[in-house]
Amino acid sequence: MPEQPPVRSTTPPDASAVRQVRPRTEGWSQKKDSEGRPMLQFASPKRGKPPVHLADLTADQRVEKVKELGMPAFRAAQLEKHYFTHYTADPERMTDLPAAAREEFVAGMLPPLLTEVRRLQTDRGDTIKFLWKLHDGALVESVLMRYPGRITLCVSSQAGCGMNCPFCATGQAGLTRNMSAAEIIDQVVRANALIRAGELGEPEHADERVTNIVFMGMGEPLANYARLMQSVRVMTDQKHGLGMSARGITVSTVGLVPAIKKLAAEEIPVTFALSLHAPDDQLRDDLIPVNSRWKVDEALDAARAYFDATGRRVSIEYALIKDMNDHAWRADLLAEKLNARGRGWVHVNPIPLNPTPGSVWTSSEKPVQAEFVRRLNAAGIPTTLRDTRGKEIDGACGQLVATEEDQAAAAIG
Repeated sequence: MPEQPPVRSTTPPDASAVRQVRPRTEGWSQKKDSEGRPMLQFASPKRGKPPVHLADLTADQRVEKVKELGMPAFRAAQLEKHYFTHYTADPERMTDLPAAAREEFVAGMLPPLLTEVRRLQTDRGDTIKFLWKLHDGALVESVLMRYPGRITLCVSSQAGCGMNCPFCATGQAGLTRNMSAAEIIDQVVRANALIRAGELGEPEHADERVTNIVFMGMGEPLANYARLMQSVRVMTDQKHGLGMSARGITVSTVGLVPAIKKLAAEEIPVTFALSLHAPDDQLRDDLIPVNSRWKVDEALDAARAYFDATGRRVSIEYALIKDMNDHAWRADLLAEKLNARGRGWVHVNPIPLNPTPGSVWTSSEKPVQAEFVRRLNAAGIPTTLRDTRGKEIDGACGQLVATEEDQAAAAIG
């Protein structure tokens, strides 16, 4: 990439005329280190590992596991078809397997991973939020959304999150543990089974399934890198997996720069999304604690490098929060920083924060949203205000968290 001109610092023309709300926690205490800085959890706490599942293994490893269980190698392909094409782990439906050993064999290859605790559905029936219990009692959520011409599933990659962002309900819970690749994949398989059963409204065609995956559920995907990449490989494997298009998969991060660079080298052209939320380090240090490790410019440089390596346009996610990060000068600064790294490589997705009346964390007013978008577009940055789907069932961005009510429901189950 050619050397870019330095980016000048943009500040409000009259700071006294700009209302600036600072981030703060409400109703909970943010974990901090001995020096008073928000703590970051990159390593998963040690807990009992989930059972090894077909989706955790490569195609060759599946064959070896099948042989270990006393079955011929071709049974691996049969199991793959049942799980990835018919979306079932029920041995009773696998009539092409020998009846005598069927149940034990299937249990060894497709152990149960997710137990559905509850589901919430919007009145229109086009959005469903699932609460899942994992084998160790950890709780995660995923959200299934029907749009014209596509079906999107927002998946979780961790139980909880260790990034400690004060405006995100998931971050407030802290990190319970990383999810396995198969636990990630099972969210997709279970969603596909529901779609096939006609439980997501009127189908548009007979072979409907999840077409788009967004890693924007619980967790920081790049902090669970190895399991993330195994799940993406299974999603995109045309012969031994779900056979999805990599272009329909979006991996989001708050800005783990070394992992962004690793992702760019994978040669799997997923869509990359950077959750930026502020173009200036002064605000982003408080809003996104990982900014203390990798600053705005470092994250944007890594995002641009991702585009250079893959040719895939990068998405910038930006939650619009009233009087905190929605100022016109910040839209100008964001545009300036993006344009300094070239044209045509990025798209901005502002999303109104889910409103909490009376809170410091409140959605920007509509005229302010419109002006923020207008300024970016006027600067030549393609910008689209994003749909806040799922608010009524606490299934929208930043709302995924296991509540006390969820914990009680899981205990009953």
